[in-house]
Amino acid sequence: MTAPVPPPVLIAGGGPVGMTCALALAQHGVRSVLFERNPDTTRHPKMDITNGRSQELFRRLGLAEKLRDVAVPRDHVLDVAWVTNMAGYELHRFRYPSPDDQRAAFAAANDGRQPLEPAMRVSQVVIEPVLKTAVLANPLIEAHWGVAVEGVAQDADGVTLTVRDRGSDQVRQVRGRYLVGCDGGSSAVRRALDIGVEGKHAVSNRFMIHFRSQARNVLQRFGIAWHYQSPMGTLIAQDDDEIYTLHARFPEGMDTSNVDPLPTLFAALGTEIEAEILVANPWTPHLLVADRYQQGRVFLAGDAAHQYIPTGGYGMNTGIGDAIDIAWKLAAVCQGWGGSQMLASYEAERRPIGLINRDWSERHTGVRIDIAEAYAKWLSTENYDASRANLAAFIANAGNLENEASGIEFAYRYDASPLVAPILDQFETAPPPPNDPATIPTTAWTGMRAPHLFDNTGTAIFDRLATNGLTLLRFNGQGDPAPMLEEAARHNIPLHLVEIASDQARQVYGTDLALVRPDQHLAWRGNAAKIEALHIACGHLPGAPTL
Repeated sequence: MTAPVPPPVLIAGGGPVGMTCALALAQHGVRSVLFERNPDTTRHPKMDITNGRSQELFRRLGLAEKLRDVAVPRDHVLDVAWVTNMAGYELHRFRYPSPDDQRAAFAAANDGRQPLEPAMRVSQVVIEPVLKTAVLANPLIEAHWGVAVEGVAQDADGVTLTVRDRGSDQVRQVRGRYLVGCDGGSSAVRRALDIGVEGKHAVSNRFMIHFRSQARNVLQRFGIAWHYQSPMGTLIAQDDDEIYTLHARFPEGMDTSNVDPLPTLFAALGTEIEAEILVANPWTPHLLVADRYQQGRVFLAGDAAHQYIPTGGYGMNTGIGDAIDIAWKLAAVCQGWGGSQMLASYEAERRPIGLINRDWSERHTGVRIDIAEAYAKWLSTENYDASRANLAAFIANAGNLENEASGIEFAYRYDASPLVAPILDQFETAPPPPNDPATIPTTAWTGMRAPHLFDNTGTAIFDRLATNGLTLLRFNGQGDPAPMLEEAARHNIPLHLVEIASDQARQVYGTDLALVRPDQHLAWRGNAAKIEALHIACGHLPGAPTL
């Protein structure tokens, strides 16, 4: 009897990152087997924002609208308000339009500086079932819940996992060519490979209270908002109806193991309400990044690779970028068109982004700490009313970059990547766009997310990109793509030509031709086809720009 062919990719962890990785692999035509230690999707509201960049990537998978259907309604604002408490005063409100209004504004601008998708207010509690439904419906994904990874071994030909069914206690071994560890902050995969982490452990002391309440007279006293910030912590409106989460702050070193949720909630709100506690537990955020993202045939993604304070919402969203990045590269190698540099590029691209996002998460937290200290000074004054205006002015001046950082979310660059074509002509000799955390650059740059624009038919360029393989954009019929197309055909590289009619797009991209990767990042641009650029983008030649 012939032995069964092992699946190309094993995935440890069935949270949003693991499931996204499996779905992206399937979109590229690659089979995977996924193992999640928990028997079902999470009950814990681990995040509450899917940023616009993640939504662009989910749109590629055909999931963006399905996720919006379970999220906070599209016409609800994303305001962030600072209050004394919910029974007291609103001090300052940072106003942000609804996804519907943002989408209309993006389309009207169409200048390359806008996202294709606006951010979405949604809890991981409701994201995961949507992803799970998609995973279970996909014939290229074999998924197992309630099965824990207990051992990892690899050799020159593949990876062997030891897994335990937590219901039957049955242990077995599973073989695959590659493994992606998406199994969270306490990653069994990372520990099995003895990969360390760098950064700060337990940077604050928090207690989560997830509850249901119809007391909108208190919880929406100041109107609809996404977050209400106060000296006691952050109150998150999960659905603008009846589900809320309080992340209460406590002094460092305080024992929170016996915190009583209801009195803590009432103290934070400034009044008592009718509430049903759904989940309550202490937790401590970290600022950590794995020392390595790859060891042999094993790769780390999501919380297994990086852990952040929630400020900025970089945790899951960075993990979605990890999943999409490693998925298309594994597919390229499994399908034979990815070269020797392909898999090595994963760490070169994603770990620097992991470090940058960790640092920004810490900076955003620093702003909140500054405001907390201002609250403390206000509470120490004898005349609250007279000094309240000063506190409100301080908050307004401190700003809310953590929810306005479109540059961090959309404009990160893979400067050290071997898959980014070097300077082959004059187009990349100027300095790269400045690293402005609050803006998306006005021009294209290799290694960065390709600019989003609508063509002359009103179709988003992103929606015309190939779902498997590379895309060569040609603007307004200029430039000769034939040399690159012929070279791709000779080497069985999936390269798809897409004609774009748009003077605005040609101006933003700055060239007649542009080579775009499956993750929507720009691999190369120029006016004349460059065969060398194609091979660099496929990992056949060492790349990286020489600026």
